[in-house]
Amino acid sequence: MTQYNTDPNQTDPAAGDNAAGTEEARLAEQVEQLSAELEQLKAQTLLERADLENQRKRLGREVETARRFANERLLSGLVPVFDALEAGLASAPENDPLRAGVELTLRELVKATEAHGLTTVAPAAGEPFNPEHHQAMSIVDVPGVAPGAVAQVFQKGYLLNDRLLRPAMVVVAKAD
Repeated sequence: MTQYNTDPNQTDPAAGDNAAGTEEARLAEQVEQLSAELEQLKAQTLLERADLENQRKRLGREVETARRFANERLLSGLVPVFDALEAGLASAPENDPLRAGVELTLRELVKATEAHGLTTVAPAAGEPFNPEHHQAMSIVDVPGVAPGAVAQVFQKGYLLNDRLLRPAMVVVAKAD
């Protein structure tokens, strides 16, 4: 005679194994899903950190550039003052008592502006023509000067921290 289990608290052992296996599979899938999500969040965090670092570096470069060229308008305004003082010195007689004062003023002005990054572009005759720093006003035949070289300087040029403020205006020797 076959006995049947009528106790409702007892379950079939095979059914219990199947339910436990399903529960384990569900938990394993959930762990896998959470691991993938964690990896995705880590990657996103790294990208955001890199983006913030790049932004910080870019802002640092922009601040440095702004600092280096903050005086550009002021120094550009002083360029005609250099021209006027140099023209005054060129026309003043050697024994004029004001000449010494103009020379001193020009020296002090040069020293003050050089401290803020202003440099002069004054090519000597015979130097090669540099289109990045010189502006050719004319081309002439000049004996003894190499073709394509500066023959004469009309007006000095100026650089502010290696950025051109005004090109030197020059005459260039004609090529044969």
